[in-house]
Amino acid sequence: MLNYLWAGMILLGILYAAVTGNMDTVTNAALDSAGEAISLCITTAGVMALWMGLMEIAGQSGLVGKLTRGIGPLLDFCFPRIPRQHKAREYIAANVIANVLGLGWACTPAGLKAMEELAKLEAERGNEGYLQEGPDGIAPESARGMDRGKKAVSGEKGRMPRSFVRVASNEMCTFLILNISSLQLIPVNMIAYRAQYGSVDPARIIAPSIAATLVSTLTAIVYCKIMDRKRRV
Repeated sequence: MLNYLWAGMILLGILYAAVTGNMDTVTNAALDSAGEAISLCITTAGVMALWMGLMEIAGQSGLVGKLTRGIGPLLDFCFPRIPRQHKAREYIAANVIANVLGLGWACTPAGLKAMEELAKLEAERGNEGYLQEGPDGIAPESARGMDRGKKAVSGEKGRMPRSFVRVASNEMCTFLILNISSLQLIPVNMIAYRAQYGSVDPARIIAPSIAATLVSTLTAIVYCKIMDRKRRV
């Protein structure tokens, strides 16, 4: 849907420029923006390389492990139903730490792995929607015979039936909301953008960012707990 929206906006802009005789302005703006995009990418890549290097050093020195253990009480409070030794906790912790340090791009891989592990956890709990097909495209034995007469997705015997609809678990919803609202101590991306566009003091945004994201994170935690309680009642 967003692809169509952006394509429509671009097309309308070009048509309007053609009708009003401003095609030269549009062409110059497109070329200037392309140059700015490359310059911004180079600046951001340098900043991200610096912080990713620091994260790697922190990981090798054991600092990330200590931080992971340090946020253990927070994970226990937000995700009480995730076993302590489950891999999902490790990826969630890595995602939270990267977000807190302002490494939005670095937290994405950990976030995707966390969702994969949470999906596996739902399969372990017997959630029908998360029972995966086997390596040959055949549903596991525990999932067969559960379609209650409904046709399989592909129409072939042994395939997963359409009745297996996936619904996000409480843990998935909580993790997604925390990831979006995440507390940030150092908003690396915003500092890089401000520096690129000539800000006199790019790091001045740190204090307002901490205050705003702290409020959003606390609100997210309270909201998740309220919704989780309502779901269990």
